[in-house]
Amino acid sequence: MFDKVELIEQKYVDLTEKIGNPEIINNQSLWQKYIKEHAEIEPIVLKYREYKQIVGGIKESKQILQESSDEDLRELAKMELSELEDKIEDVENELKLLLVPKDPNDEKNVIIEIRGGAGGDEAALFAGDLFRMYTRYAERRRWKVEFLSINETGVGGYKEVSFMIKGKGAYSRLKYESGVHRVQRIPSTESGGRIHTSTATVAVLPEVDDVEIQINPNDLRIDVFRSSGNGGQSVNTTDSAVRITHIPTGEVVSCQDEKSQLKNKEKCLKILKARLYDRALEEQNKEIAQERKSQVGTGDRSERIRTYNFPQGRITDHRINVTLYKLDNFLDGDIDEMVDALITTDQSEKLKVVE
Repeated sequence: MFDKVELIEQKYVDLTEKIGNPEIINNQSLWQKYIKEHAEIEPIVLKYREYKQIVGGIKESKQILQESSDEDLRELAKMELSELEDKIEDVENELKLLLVPKDPNDEKNVIIEIRGGAGGDEAALFAGDLFRMYTRYAERRRWKVEFLSINETGVGGYKEVSFMIKGKGAYSRLKYESGVHRVQRIPSTESGGRIHTSTATVAVLPEVDDVEIQINPNDLRIDVFRSSGNGGQSVNTTDSAVRITHIPTGEVVSCQDEKSQLKNKEKCLKILKARLYDRALEEQNKEIAQERKSQVGTGDRSERIRTYNFPQGRITDHRINVTLYKLDNFLDGDIDEMVDALITTDQSEKLKVVE
């Protein structure tokens, strides 16, 4: 690990010289590139220098204890040695954490797609519960929610709902929510009081820039049709709804929530780009998983990740074996405790690779 950090420090020194070079300053694009690289590795270098300073202090204190006969000086050296030895492990762990490769998508907005799974109307109602949970979580963090596509059922649930959450670090907090969510409860339609099990799937996709995903217009089939359901005067009167099919992959996206055909098309393309980018990420994750099986996955849509048990008022995340007994608050968006536990576990797994 320390060989790697030495190389990073050498690079930092080299970049420091470059960004102070008048010739490079005159070349703004190159200067900006070096400034960005310098800023990215600076926290690692500063932490490493702090670590080296502590190591030097420990060595100096030990030397005083070995060589000095001055009792006052020896007492001070003992105190300093104790403080530094307590501190060095924390600083080393902080350094390791800084060396963990950062997910380039962490700071991005997210597109969340929720679909009712097994369980009919009850699954659609549960999809609605999850939709409310994530939107309430966004409100708690002062993030903005933008609706993209909604397919409601007659009982108040959702066959499918897609929405964007806009906020700094939204993906870093919500990326672990992808997978199958299971609910165990007595449906309102159940006269015998029996507990039913239903599921909903959640896909969390980072918002994609145009630069990251290029779509050939010739690969798209675009159909327009009349909206159905909620939508005001435009429903069943104008061809404002849009369906886009990406021919090479078979991905199909429909949007009908806006009165404008153009706006529905823009939303469709936004979702399509996110899905295609997610496909590419999933392929990468599969390759990585062959080398190292992470305890917290974010790519497998078929993985059952969590159970919401209403009779017992508990939520259990099966990936990290954490159970919380605060179901009502959790479904009201109070999910940070679980999210923090997932992030901690994921970081611990990645730290093993750094070590």
